[in-house]
Amino acid sequence: MPVTPAYAPDPRCLELGGAFYDPVAPAAFPKAILRLRNQRWARRVGLDGLTEGEWLEHFARFAPLPGNHPAPLALRYHGHQFRSYNPDLGDGRGFLFAQMRDDRGRLLDLGTKGSGQTPWSRQGDGRLTLKGGVREALATEMLEALGVDTSKTFSLVETGERLWRGDEPSPTRSSVLVRLSHSNLRIGTFQRLLYLDERANLETLLDYAVKTYMPDVWRKDRAQRAALFVAEVARRVARTGAQWTAAGFVHGVLNTDNINVTGESFDYGPWRFLPVMDPRFTAAYFDETGLYAYGRQPEALMWNLARLAECFTPFAPVEALEEAVGAFEPAFAQAFGQAVHARLGLLESPATQDLPATLWRFLEASRAPFERVFFDWFGGGASAARALASPSAPFYAREDFAPVRALLESARPRAPHRLDDPYFSGEPCTLLIEEVEALWAPIAQADDWTAFEAKIAAIRAAGAAMGVAEPT
Repeated sequence: MPVTPAYAPDPRCLELGGAFYDPVAPAAFPKAILRLRNQRWARRVGLDGLTEGEWLEHFARFAPLPGNHPAPLALRYHGHQFRSYNPDLGDGRGFLFAQMRDDRGRLLDLGTKGSGQTPWSRQGDGRLTLKGGVREALATEMLEALGVDTSKTFSLVETGERLWRGDEPSPTRSSVLVRLSHSNLRIGTFQRLLYLDERANLETLLDYAVKTYMPDVWRKDRAQRAALFVAEVARRVARTGAQWTAAGFVHGVLNTDNINVTGESFDYGPWRFLPVMDPRFTAAYFDETGLYAYGRQPEALMWNLARLAECFTPFAPVEALEEAVGAFEPAFAQAFGQAVHARLGLLESPATQDLPATLWRFLEASRAPFERVFFDWFGGGASAARALASPSAPFYAREDFAPVRALLESARPRAPHRLDDPYFSGEPCTLLIEEVEALWAPIAQADDWTAFEAKIAAIRAAGAAMGVAEPT
C-alpha cells in the first residue's frame, strides 16, 4: 500500500497481553460506500496516499495495516453507568484496529464504532446507524473547531444493512465509523481489574499507561506513581471539561467507561450544544434527573476521577489519592479561563481575569444566543461596531453587559488579523439539534449529502478563521 514516510506503526497495546483484550473478527458488510474521509488527519499519520479502494479495504473491511495489529482487539472494561456499576461492559460494537505515531511523534489509536459483534456485545448487534455516524462526525468536527481536545472522525462508511432501533425510525441505514484518538484506556479499564481483584494486572496496566502517556510520571518514584498518575489524569480531564464548558457543549453520557486516561473527549451519543446558557440543559432524553446536565459536568467528572483513584487503594495511601483527585478543581479553573479567552480571540492578563465569570453571569441572566455572543465579540473591543450591528445588539445594551464590555475592551487580541477573515462578515457557525436534524433529513429522504458536506466545510472554515484549536 502507498503509505508515506510519515506512517509509523506502533502496536503498543500488544505489550499488555491477552488479559486485557480479545482478538475479534470484523463484520462482513454487504456494501462499503465512503461518506467521510478525514484527509487532514490521514496526512498526519501517513495514510493520505491511500486510494479509495485501499481506504475501504482497511476502514470498512479492516484488512490489517502494514506492521500493525494482525487482528482487531476488543478491549475489556467495566464502568459506572449513571452511577450504577456494570461489570458486563467492554468493546461491544467496536475494537482497537491500529496504533501509530503522528507527525509529532505521539501515539494515536484507530478505534471503531459499529464494526460488528464481540464477546462483549451482550444482546446487541454490534452495529452503528448511519445517523449515529453522521452525528458523531459533526460533533467531532465542531468541537475541534472550537478548541476542544476531542477524538477525530477519521472515516465514515455506509455499510448497506437495515437496522432496527427503538429511538429512531426503523429500519434505518447502517455505518461503520473509525475514530482517531490518543488512547482507548478508560477509567473503566482499571475498574474491571479492581473488581476482579487482579492486582498484578492492575499494576501492569498502570505501568503501561504511565510509560506510554506520561513519561514524566514514569521517571518518578514507583511508590508515588499511582497518585501522580491520578493527578495527571485529573488535570487532563479538567482541561477537556473546561473546554466543553467554554464551547457550550453537553456530552450527555459521562459514565466512567466514557472517560479515558488522556482526558480526550470521545464517544458521542446524545450530545447537544447550548442554544442559550442554561446550567440545567441536558442532552440525553433518558437523563431524567439531570445528572449529566451542562452545569453538572464538572461534578460528574470529579466523581468519575474518584472512582479511578479507588482503583489504586491497594498501592497508595488514600490521603495521597484524595489529594491527587483534588488537582481537578484548580486545573479546571485555569483551563476555563484559557478556553474562554481563546474562544474570544483574546490574550489573558491580570486585568481580564474576571472576564469568564462576568461573561457567564451575563449569559445566564440575559439568555443571549450563546454562540452568537462569542462570534460578535471575537477580538474584544475591536469588534464593538460589528457586535452592535448584529441581531443580538439589544442584549449588549443591557446594564449587566457593561462590565463584560469593559473587560472585553481592556483585553488585547491574540491575532487582530483574524477579524479580516470573511467568516466574521457573515453569520456564526452553529450546530444546534434542529440543524443536525435538518442536515440528516435530505440524507434520509433522498440520499442527498450536499448539506452535510457543506456543513463540514463551513465548520472547518470557521475553525480556521477563529484559530482556537491547537494541533491535538
